[in-house]
Amino acid sequence: QVQLVESGGGLVQPGGCLRLSCAASGGLVRINAMGWYRQAPGNQRGLVTTISRGGSKKYADSVKGRFTISRDNAKNTEYLQMNSLKPEDTAVYYCNAKVVVAAWESERAYWGQGTQVFVSS
Repeated sequence: QVQLVESGGGLVQPGGCLRLSCAASGGLVRINAMGWYRQAPGNQRGLVTTISRGGSKKYADSVKGRFTISRDNAKNTEYLQMNSLKPEDTAVYYCNAKVVVAAWESERAYWGQGTQVFVSS
């Protein structure tokens, strides 16, 4: 069974940096697109950034120029480098991956368990 395990959240001061990681494990053939979403208290979960298997990236306007997504296909892992963090970046961050578990099946979406990022002085 495919699992996504996140790490790297925590408390940081405004202007600081954090790096999140998300490693996929279990029976899988290929990971297509990967991404990061976040959910602040009282809000719906929203898209932060995505990266295709080939490395094409998209970002929400609110994080452009501050966040960078990357991936290592050999390790089935994605990363989110977050710089110049602001209090409004405070949220639970979830990784997402579109995974093919068998050659004859379509991709399925899997989610990590979420990691808390808290930006405060």
